[in-house]
Amino acid sequence: MKNLLYILSLSLLFSCHNQAQENPKQQEVINAEPIEVPLQDGKARAYFASGCFWCVEAIYESVKGVDQVISGYSGGFTENPTYEQSNTGRTRHAEAVEVIYDPEVVSFATLVDVYFGSQNPTQVNGQGPDRGSQYRSIIFYQNDEQKKIIEVKKAALAKELDAKIAAEIYPFQKFWVAEDYHQDYEKRHPNQGYIRNVSIPRLNRFKAKFPDILKKDEQH
Repeated sequence: MKNLLYILSLSLLFSCHNQAQENPKQQEVINAEPIEVPLQDGKARAYFASGCFWCVEAIYESVKGVDQVISGYSGGFTENPTYEQSNTGRTRHAEAVEVIYDPEVVSFATLVDVYFGSQNPTQVNGQGPDRGSQYRSIIFYQNDEQKKIIEVKKAALAKELDAKIAAEIYPFQKFWVAEDYHQDYEKRHPNQGYIRNVSIPRLNRFKAKFPDILKKDEQH
């Protein structure tokens, strides 16, 4: 999934990014009214993009109150995107996750803290070795209350770090579920090279920062 081809083609991906910003379809996504996902069986849903979805899925699955995390694509304008299409940068989708959680146990605000606390918040168009618009950071809101929470936390972090925070703030529109082989990838492939060297270390850094919100079986 993560190989030198994308790193070597970084300049092309930045070019795609710049061209896509001028695409009226992408402006429609950015300027759209947010879609609010109703509670289902008492569970809410939240959507985040923060680099490789393998990494982000594992991070949110370790959080108390989170029932399930699904890897997919969001933030672009292409219908039914595939992994191969997303990796060109031309769909404008980012690798994203759908977090299904119990709002009586964990709040949306806490999930936003997890988001900012589990990444390099100043890295533009990627996380760690994963570079390109498909790995950019986006945090999605479904209503004005969520948007305000995100904006306040982003501004506070920018002040704390005295730096520009890279995360884009988008109205939620649509989440496309990724191919089956991407789901629970870290759990199913713990010895895969990228998982060993990038994903698991990122998860462990997060756990060290947020021990109080981890599920019991993650507290070690």
